[in-house]
Amino acid sequence: MSLSRTLSKATLAAAALVAITAAVPAIAQSATEIQLSYKDKKFDPAEISAPANTPIVIKLKNLDAKAMEFESKTLKVEKVVAGSSDATINVRAQKPGRYEFFDEYNEKVARGALVVK
Repeated sequence: MSLSRTLSKATLAAAALVAITAAVPAIAQSATEIQLSYKDKKFDPAEISAPANTPIVIKLKNLDAKAMEFESKTLKVEKVVAGSSDATINVRAQKPGRYEFFDEYNEKVARGALVVK
């Protein structure tokens, strides 16, 4: 293979890598960000909403001194959040519907829902 042909392939590969890298932030920016807090075994707000077929980023603030575990079987996510700290929970794009979530340590009282429209 000639040097010019090798350089052309390398240039094309580099251009493709640049194009892919430039597209990644655009994809990440298309996610819906939702603010959620947790205090005294309650989520605030107890019901959150997001558009269908869009990735979701839940920014959760645990305002209690004790750890809690955000869990949703239907969303297939779970995350332990230390007391007095923040967490980011990434949720895949969902179809329209109602998706329950809870604090696994206080499952009977600490409940909420994500409504996807």
